[in-house]
Amino acid sequence: MPTTPSLERAHDTAARGAAEAARRRTFAIISHPDAGKTTLTEKILLHAGALREAGSVTARRRARSTVSDWMEIERRRGISISSTVLRLESEGWLFNLVDAPGHADFSEDTYRALWAVDAALMVVDGTRGLERQTLKLFEVCRRRGLPIVTFINKCDRPGIEPLALLDEIEARIGLRPIPVTWPVGTDGQLDAVVDRLRGTVLEVDATAHGATIGEETVTATSAWQAPPGRERAWDATREEMELLSASLPDPDAAATLEGTQTPVFFGSALTNHGLRSLLHGLPEFMPPPRPALRTDGLAQPVAGPFSAQVFKIQANLDPRHRDRIAFMRVESGSFVRGMSVIDTRSGRRITLKHAHEIFGQDRETIAEASPGDIVGIVNASGVLIGDTLAAEPDVRFPPIPAFLPEQFAYVHNRDAQRYKRFGVALQQLDEEGVIRVLEPVIVGSQRVIAAVGSLQFEVMSDRMAGEFGCPVTVTAAPYDVARWLDPAALALLPERRGVLATRDAAGQLLALFGSRYALETVEKDLPAGALATEPRGTDFSAPA
Repeated sequence: MPTTPSLERAHDTAARGAAEAARRRTFAIISHPDAGKTTLTEKILLHAGALREAGSVTARRRARSTVSDWMEIERRRGISISSTVLRLESEGWLFNLVDAPGHADFSEDTYRALWAVDAALMVVDGTRGLERQTLKLFEVCRRRGLPIVTFINKCDRPGIEPLALLDEIEARIGLRPIPVTWPVGTDGQLDAVVDRLRGTVLEVDATAHGATIGEETVTATSAWQAPPGRERAWDATREEMELLSASLPDPDAAATLEGTQTPVFFGSALTNHGLRSLLHGLPEFMPPPRPALRTDGLAQPVAGPFSAQVFKIQANLDPRHRDRIAFMRVESGSFVRGMSVIDTRSGRRITLKHAHEIFGQDRETIAEASPGDIVGIVNASGVLIGDTLAAEPDVRFPPIPAFLPEQFAYVHNRDAQRYKRFGVALQQLDEEGVIRVLEPVIVGSQRVIAAVGSLQFEVMSDRMAGEFGCPVTVTAAPYDVARWLDPAALALLPERRGVLATRDAAGQLLALFGSRYALETVEKDLPAGALATEPRGTDFSAPA
């Protein structure tokens, strides 16, 4: 009879896992909607050899969707609303790319994705500059201590002057932007990209819709000749680079990790300009996995026994199997398929038999994984977002913060015969973080469904009908604002119209108010600190 791989085997492979971790870079892409994040994600895959043809640029012609946007509503509306994990290998480096939602309504899922990475790639629309959602996500990265690499996209279009973009980055986010590459041509015609570190000019031949990589030519900067009629653009580029060399230090990986610099790459995801330099720069300016901070204040050594943290749950990734996948980031040691671990929150022992590497909607069985890797555990019942899975029972990582919802609704089951399935579906979507189910403390009051943004209710309705066979009706609930409620103040909360005490699935109390006036009226009669707005769970401590 086959035996389960022992913990001794996991310990034996820990050192090998640390060596493997050194060549890994786990990062997320952050941006404002429509900055080109999904296109850039696919082009990184294309340049790494993980795709033969990029999907986003051919979707209209062939009714395809991108690899990273796989959910039906994503394909229908052309937006990213679910976190996707993509793994690729290039020139000896292994990248774990967490493609987080770009839609503002799904900011909480994006925050969870940022919890699982070591760095972030910030995509800036070169025609618009820094935008609101990018700034919000940058602030989370800053508080987490994540190094930032910047890619200025859409340089093939008329936009903001590169020097002005650098000024804006420094003024608005406080990092000193140091260009690694520089565009040749800023008038809507991008001729090439200069690699300042290597002293070369990179040209890419155009291909149909940019879906494949054209022939790439690398020429020494001193020997490059501008195309006919583009001499003035090249002269302007050289003048700008002389100014940069005189006024800015060289890009420095240590300064990037310290959070004082951000290396900047210019290019166009659509035309493939600048992407090769970006791919080369990621391992140089992003760190390998580092020791993770535990709740006891100790740092978990990367070469220590196995440990991981669950940061995302996704039900029905494959609708044919109605499965449930818990995405975990390996923090230390080596994962070995079939190993037995402890969910240190519940104390339950779990055998990780069914483990997958996820590529969009596709999956492959994975036998081993190292620190920094993202592994999908299939049908790990009872596992929740934020749980620590470890070889040793005393290892526990801080819980992932929960944010206050801003939208509230009632959901009604339209098929009474499917009441049980309706309840299971709501529970699964709550565990995934798609919506939050709030049960009133007062028995008899109606359950409230809460979300960060209204699009989450549309996703809930779509998935309830399509995946669970439970069509629902969603109506607005009479609440506008929520606050975390101190349990000691629960008895002091008045029972009146427009005020409701609720409890989420994690047992945390939330008070809902029909208006800000109702909130202010109640708050002045409660003890200081009884109502709170800060995310619950933990602070944004960076890895040790």
